[in-house]
Amino acid sequence: MTNQRSSITLAQVFGNGMVLQRDMPITIWGKAGANESLNVEFRDKRYTVETQPSGDWQLKLEPMSAGGPFELRITNGFEEIMISDVLIGDVWLLGGQSNMEFPINRTLDLYEDEVRNAEHSFIRQLQVPMVYDFSAPREDLSGGEWRSVTPETIMDFSAVGYFFAKAHYAKYGVPVGLVLTAIGGTPIEAWMSEEVIEQIGGYEEDVAKYKKPGYVEDTIRQEVEEMNRWYQTLNDKDLGVGSWEKKDFNDDDWESFYIPNSWRGSELEPINGSVWFRKEVEISEEMLEHDLLLRLGAIIDADEVYLNGTLVGETGYMYPPRKYPIPSGVIKPGVNTIALRVISNRDVGGFVKGKDYCIEGGPFFIDLEGPWKYKVGATMESLPHLTAFQYKPSGVFNGMIAPLSGYAFKGVLWYQGESNTDSPESYAGLFENMVANWRSTLGQPELPFLYVQLPNFQTTPEGIVGYNWAVLREQQLKSLNIPQTGMVVTIDIGEENDLHPQNKKSVGERLLLIARELIYGEEVVSKGPILEEARREGSKAKLIFTNVSEGIVVKEHESSNFEICGEDGEFHPATAEYDGETVLLYSQQVEEPQIVRYAWRDNPRGVLLFNKAGLPASPFRIKL
Repeated sequence: MTNQRSSITLAQVFGNGMVLQRDMPITIWGKAGANESLNVEFRDKRYTVETQPSGDWQLKLEPMSAGGPFELRITNGFEEIMISDVLIGDVWLLGGQSNMEFPINRTLDLYEDEVRNAEHSFIRQLQVPMVYDFSAPREDLSGGEWRSVTPETIMDFSAVGYFFAKAHYAKYGVPVGLVLTAIGGTPIEAWMSEEVIEQIGGYEEDVAKYKKPGYVEDTIRQEVEEMNRWYQTLNDKDLGVGSWEKKDFNDDDWESFYIPNSWRGSELEPINGSVWFRKEVEISEEMLEHDLLLRLGAIIDADEVYLNGTLVGETGYMYPPRKYPIPSGVIKPGVNTIALRVISNRDVGGFVKGKDYCIEGGPFFIDLEGPWKYKVGATMESLPHLTAFQYKPSGVFNGMIAPLSGYAFKGVLWYQGESNTDSPESYAGLFENMVANWRSTLGQPELPFLYVQLPNFQTTPEGIVGYNWAVLREQQLKSLNIPQTGMVVTIDIGEENDLHPQNKKSVGERLLLIARELIYGEEVVSKGPILEEARREGSKAKLIFTNVSEGIVVKEHESSNFEICGEDGEFHPATAEYDGETVLLYSQQVEEPQIVRYAWRDNPRGVLLFNKAGLPASPFRIKL
C-alpha cells in the first residue's frame, strides 16, 4: 500500500513577516503526512522532526537572539514551504475589549501628523480574526496575517499596541511583534476556558445552552431576521424617506432642537425610530477651494447625512466619531442644506456634548452647534437585542487564545473591564482566574501581565454621580497582588463624554514604563504616587505616599478630590494640605475621620495627584 502523503502546513500564527520571541525556546508546529520525516532549516541550522500518525508535528528550537529578517524552510523531500521575512524580537499578546482593539484610524484628531506617513519594518501586528466556539478549544486560528507598519497598514493597528511598540523599539532597538486578540464589548468571562468558568460557578445554564448543536446558528438567524424586519418596517413607515433630505423641501412648520443635546428631557425622549434634523449653512467660494470635512460629534444611535439631497455619510452605531469628507460638487457657494436622519434603536437618543459639530476647510470653520429644525419620521418599538455570542463565557477563549498555546510571548498587554462594571465587586477574582488560565494555556507560568486601569468616564446622566467604575478600579488595584503584574493608571487621560478616549499614546508609553521596571529590570519611575500609610491624627487624616521622589505634584482646582467621612458614613469634601510626601485632610463636618477616599467616582474632576514624572496616583479608598 502506498503511503498517503499530504501537504505540509504550519499553524496559522506562523506566516511571512512573523515575529518570534527572542531568548526563549521557540516551538513551531503544524501538519503533514503521517509518519513523515521533515527537514527544517532556519538561521543556517538544520533540524529533523518526525510527524505523528495523525500528521501532527512539533519542533522545539533553542533560544535565539534578536535579529532578522530570516527564512524558514520546511521540506519532506518532495515538497517545500518557505516562510520569509521572519524576525526575532519581543512578542506581546494584546487582549481585552474595544479600547485595546481601538485602531490608529480613530486617533487621527490627535496623531495624524505622526502616523500618516509612518513606516517601520520592525514593528508588526497579527490581528487574530474574531472566532467564538462553545464546543471545545480550537487547535488553530481561523486566519490572520502578519503586517509591518506602513502608511496603509498602520490605520488598522491597535493604537495602544502601536504606541507601546514604537516606544519599545526606540528604547531597545529589537523587533516588536503584536498579536492582537481584543474584541469590543467582551466581558472578562469570555476570555476564560470552560473549565475555569465551571470552577468559578454561576454560568452553568449559559454554558450548557450555547453548547447545544445548532443553538447559536438558529438564534443568529432568527435575530437577524427580526432586525431586518425592524429596519424594513422603519423605512416603510418613515415619512421623510425620499423627500425630507432634499435641499428645497419646505420645513417651515418643523420644531426646533438645540444640537448637541441628549433627547432626555425633551419631546424626543420616548422616541425610538427615526427623527430628521435640518439646518441651512452658507458656504463661501473661498471655502470651497479647500477639502471640506463635516463633523457631527457622536450620535446615539445611527445616522445618515445628506448635503443638498446627496448622501455623504452614514454610521450604523453610536460609538464612532462622525467625520464625513464632503465630495466636491455636492455643495455650492451660498446657502446649502444639511439633512440628518437619526435612528434611535432603543433607550434615549441624542447628540453627545463636548464634541465638534462643524464644517472645516483650510482656515475656514462653520460652527453647527445651535438650533436645528426637526421632525419625527417614524416611531417604533425598541429594536430587539441581538445576542452577542462573542461576549459569552469561553467562546473567544476557545477560538482565539487556545490556538496560541505554544507560541512564546514576552508579556500580555490587557485593557478591559468596561463590560464588567455592572457587577464590579467580583472583578479581582475573575481577573486572577483569567491570568492563571492564560499562563497555563500558553505554557508560561510567570508570563507578565501589564494592564490598564479604567480611565475617567461619565457613565450616568448629568447630575447623577456613578461609582461602579470606581469600584472596578479598586478591584484592578487589588490585582497588583498577583505576581508579575503591573498596572497603568489613566484617570487623567480619559474623556468624560467618550467611552473610547483618543489618547492612546500615553497609555502605550506608560505600559512600556511598567515593562521597563517589571520585566527588563530597569531603575525607572514607572508609577505615580502610591499610598503607603493612612492614619487618623485627631480630627484630621494623614496620608503618606511613596514613589513621589521630589514631592507630590497637584493640579489646582476647586475640589481636592479627597473626601472623608465620620462614623455616620456620610462623605464630605476634604481640605487638603500637601507637604512633600504627605497629605493632611480635614473637614469642618467631620470630627473623627473614619474613611478616606480619593477620586472616588466614575468621572472625578478636580485635583489629581502626580509625581514629578507626570504619572498619576490611582483612585483609592481606605479605612483609617
